[in-house]
Amino acid sequence: MRVGSFVLAAQFPGQGQGEALHRAVRSAEVAEEAGLDTVWLAEHHFVPYGTCPSAVTLAALLLGRTRRIRVGTAVSVLPTVHPVALGEQAALLHVTSGGRFSLGVGRGGPWVDLEVFGTGLEAYEHGFPESLDLLMSWLRRPSVAGGSERFGFREVPVVPRPSEALSGGESPEVVVACTSPSSVRTAAGRGLPMLLGMHVGDEEKAEMVALWRTYALAAGHSPDDIAVAAASHVSAGVAQIADRRTEAVETLQKAMPGWLRQGLEAHVTVDDRKRSMRDPAAYTELLCGLHPVGTPRLCADRLAATSERTGITRFALLVEGSGDLAATEENVRRLGGEVLSRLR
Repeated sequence: MRVGSFVLAAQFPGQGQGEALHRAVRSAEVAEEAGLDTVWLAEHHFVPYGTCPSAVTLAALLLGRTRRIRVGTAVSVLPTVHPVALGEQAALLHVTSGGRFSLGVGRGGPWVDLEVFGTGLEAYEHGFPESLDLLMSWLRRPSVAGGSERFGFREVPVVPRPSEALSGGESPEVVVACTSPSSVRTAAGRGLPMLLGMHVGDEEKAEMVALWRTYALAAGHSPDDIAVAAASHVSAGVAQIADRRTEAVETLQKAMPGWLRQGLEAHVTVDDRKRSMRDPAAYTELLCGLHPVGTPRLCADRLAATSERTGITRFALLVEGSGDLAATEENVRRLGGEVLSRLR
């Protein structure tokens, strides 16, 4: 089982953006010290829900500051960037870090980001599979040409070529954020593992894992293919460790609703469509019930149970739910020192 942190660089009420980013960087540094496997970095634009606008840029900083821990994006929003540009950045981080980088990609939402970056609503609603295919071609081939109306360009060499730069000859790992059957089909058809959100529980995640396998086999993948037989999906969640469960729950219930309300309300749709927002207090309560929130033993048992029920062995856990730097550092250290030790 591999347990990592999930870092949003969340801006809680009353905090500055620099404070949120400093906490994000420090929590990642402490994650390596505490023995965690991976730091997963979120990406958001124009909202205090998350103040990191470029997960690959922050990943570069953290890869330079660490020596062992894997760093991944969760996720880089593919409809707002050119797949070749993102592929070049991913290859660069893969090569220079000695293979410690994972590229998580997702479809994002119908936000104003699409207007600002000029990609438009079409890229969000219909363009994700094409962008993903071009990205994967860039990461796996020596040269690539774009042959579509949206991505039309002459054949160019891939530099740096990730598969030739490391002794193992492997390209960067790519993980796809999945929230619907269509996104599960997109990931499975390409043999790519899923990142499953923290808003769903074990039963739904188990169903999505089973659906992924069904789609992968239907797409022609053999049950013996390593991508199918050992698909390494990632489960996102929340972790808050305390000496008593009530204490851990209280910490999150005091801090998270204010952040969720401020952050989620700031999202603006590109076409002014109406959207419903979760009740922040009820959502916090849901997360406390679904994920490892409580004593170290309870948290270890919860992670083990989720792994057994879903078959998922990798976790990306939000550790900054208190909104406080010192409390976040302590939470990460206890996750590594008191929870992982029980799992191992």
